[in-house]
Order: sequence, then structure tokens, then C-alpha cells
Amino acid sequence: MNQDVIITCAVTGAADTADRSPHVPVTPKEIADAAIEAWNAGAAIAHMHVRDPETKQCSRRLDLYAEVCERLRAADCDVIINLTAGMGGDLYIGPEENPTAFCPETDLVGGLERLVHIEELKPEICTLDCGSVNFGDSNLVYISTPDMLRKAAARIQQLDVTVELEIFDTGNLWFALQMMKEGLINDNAMFQLCQGIPWGTPPELSLLKGMVDMLPANSNWTAFALGRKQLPWAAQSTLLGGHVRVGLEDNLYLGKGEFATNGQLVERAVNIVENMGSRILSPNEARQKLRLRGTQ
Repeated sequence: MNQDVIITCAVTGAADTADRSPHVPVTPKEIADAAIEAWNAGAAIAHMHVRDPETKQCSRRLDLYAEVCERLRAADCDVIINLTAGMGGDLYIGPEENPTAFCPETDLVGGLERLVHIEELKPEICTLDCGSVNFGDSNLVYISTPDMLRKAAARIQQLDVTVELEIFDTGNLWFALQMMKEGLINDNAMFQLCQGIPWGTPPELSLLKGMVDMLPANSNWTAFALGRKQLPWAAQSTLLGGHVRVGLEDNLYLGKGEFATNGQLVERAVNIVENMGSRILSPNEARQKLRLRGTQ
């Protein structure tokens, strides 16, 4: 069991959830405020996407990321900034009779173009989605090829940004380990084991244990599951030696029919972990644990 636990709060994601809950943050101010709320509740890391304030849909706009970071860095808040670098991989296949007529929702760019905001803003952590996967029941495929991943991993390493390896299936983990063998991923990388996203890894404990057994010794890792399994996974991850991720990116509810805030989800996770006898790490303790930039 992990005795010293880092809590990440994923405050807003890429999914079309902003109209499903009144608490999903949309504007840069709302996203920064959500990160501060999560930090006040006990989160050491805030993982963030940004959204277009007009459409409420996910965005890759540098100015939106810049405003979020500026607000957090100007606040009396030492939360670790973790920015997604996963946007730009959405390929919507066309209809059966013409699959190469990609739908207008497609947002597909190369691996390096997905890092424009990382290059400019230099967060302490950014994500790298470690493989392609079917997303949901439509024609959406998330594209992240070995060529794209190798280029992006090398650039993130050059920027001295710690990488969080997003693992949506066992093949993603296999390739992440291959990149480590090739020297493209540093040994302080974080592994994020993502379960319950159709059609990646199902939220089954046997599969979580199997992936944990594949990890290098002494790795820092977290597991999360979507929806009502989010909070049970906080316990399961801790029991198996990992850290914890909660937040409105992955789950909108505190209980049946009760919308959660990011702060409430973090508070619940803190209670779970502490009642198991483990300790919650502060942001500065997490920086030391993860050997983030400037702490090695």
C-alpha cells in the first residue's frame, strides 16, 4: 500500500460535459479557480484542459492556456500545473460509403504541434497519450502513432518537463516502456492508468493489477476509473501502491443525482486515503517525490 499519496485533480476535460453539470469550469478564470479549489481541498496537482468560452468545447488555443497559467502563478497557490498535450488527435472517420471523408469535428495535427502551449508555458508536467484507441461508439479514433509519440517524447524531454504517460490500453503501456528503453522517457515519468473509457481498458481490478505488474520498479503511477468507480479507484490505486486522481474530467457526481464540485471530489478522496492510514502529500512534497524540474 502507498503510505504517501499524491492527489491529482483533473478539473475539466475534453468531453462534451459543460452542459451536463453546473460545476464544470469553462473559462480560464473558472478553470484556474477550480484548480485553486482543488488545491485548497488537498490536491497537489491540477491537470487541465481548456475550453472555448463561447462554444464550451475543448480547445488548443495558446491564449487560453496562457491565461490559466498566469492566473495560477499570480495566485497564492503552489499547486503543480499539469497541462494536457493530448488535444489534436481526434479523427472522425467518414460514413461507411466514404470513410476517408473525415467529419468536420476532426482535429488532427502532428505530435509536435500538440506541444505548442507546452513549449511556450513550460508547465512542470504535461501528458502524453501513449497510443491510438477507439473512443466511444461513434467513428471517433484518437490517433497517436509511434512516430508521433517518439517525436513528442523527445521534445518534452528536451524541455525538461516531466511527462505523465496516459495509458488507455495495455498496448499503450507496452509502447511507453519501449520509449523508456530507447531513452526517450526519463525515469521520473508518471504513469496514468486510465480505465473505463470505451473502448480502452475496462475498469476491472484484475486488469489494473496486470498493468501495475508491468511497471518498472519504484515507478510513480496513478489509476483512475470513470463515473461512479472514480472514488473506489482512489482506494484501489492506493492499496496497490499508486497515487490518486479525481475530478470533473472523469466523474460529475458525488453521489446518485448529486452533482460534485472538484473540491468535493478531492475532499472525498482525502478522506478515503487518510482513513486507510496513508498521508496526503503537499505540492512541494509531491515535487520532491516526482523529482520535478529544479528539485533533482
